[in-house]
Amino acid sequence: MTTTDYQTVSIVPKAHKARKEHGQTWWAWVWVAPALILELIFYIYPLIQTIILSFQNADSSSYVGFKNYVTIFTNPTMLEVIKNNLLWLVLATLLTVGLGLIVAVLVDKVRVESVVKSALFVPMAISFVAAGVIWRFIYLYSPNGENQIGLLNAFLGLFKVQPQAWLINTSFNNLALIAVYTWMWTGFCMVIISAALKGIPEDVIEAAKIDGASNLTLFWRITVPMVQPTLGVVATTMVINVLKIFDVIYIMTGGDYKTDVVAVEFYNQLFNFSNYGLASALAILLLIVISPVMYINIRRLRAQEAER
Repeated sequence: MTTTDYQTVSIVPKAHKARKEHGQTWWAWVWVAPALILELIFYIYPLIQTIILSFQNADSSSYVGFKNYVTIFTNPTMLEVIKNNLLWLVLATLLTVGLGLIVAVLVDKVRVESVVKSALFVPMAISFVAAGVIWRFIYLYSPNGENQIGLLNAFLGLFKVQPQAWLINTSFNNLALIAVYTWMWTGFCMVIISAALKGIPEDVIEAAKIDGASNLTLFWRITVPMVQPTLGVVATTMVINVLKIFDVIYIMTGGDYKTDVVAVEFYNQLFNFSNYGLASALAILLLIVISPVMYINIRRLRAQEAER
């Protein structure tokens, strides 16, 4: 066989391999294309359009620069909206994750574990709208001296306590709304954390007990550090949900009585006041705040997968 024949033999498989790889690449784009098209139509285009609208006036007839963003951080009403969102961010996250962790530890490996978990997880099967309607009846208020139809005020009446306007009194109405969110999401946090508790090696617990560790020491020195990655994922998930909170507030107060948050104010500015510029600026602000949290969550999940 001549040198030319050897070259021909070596070139043919390479050419065949190149055609095969080209065909695979083409088919890959065929399968990916529908998802990319949907992404462009329903995410990228609306995002770009929203960014453009955020620099325009209320009816989108002219550009106003950063005026809408300045309004968000200088207008007293908007500052109150941001303050309420921060209150939700701190309290709702701490309560759902903290109570979920405590309940998961307390009921771990006891006879009533499945019953308690099922009871706490039931609210997750209820939509936010339904939960808002249910709790509006619970918080229902009638003037003192009249029959209290609301469950909570009727219960307080048994102890001769004055009825409270839970959703109107600005001193604690935000706390009342956060209680509803906590009631709904504590079960979710508990189930995820409980699964992480099951992964703690028994020999580690037994070794700590032999060394004389108390239950409190076991909790802070063993349990919490070993479920810390799961706590991080649950906490970031709660942060994302809280930043977008809308349904409960819209159904129960409509954002009135100083309970407004960014998502509700965005809805009101867009659909009630037709202020497209300010509404778009609020939407972009929400996106900017949520994006880093989502990125951290994704990085954490990838790190956990890599460790496996």
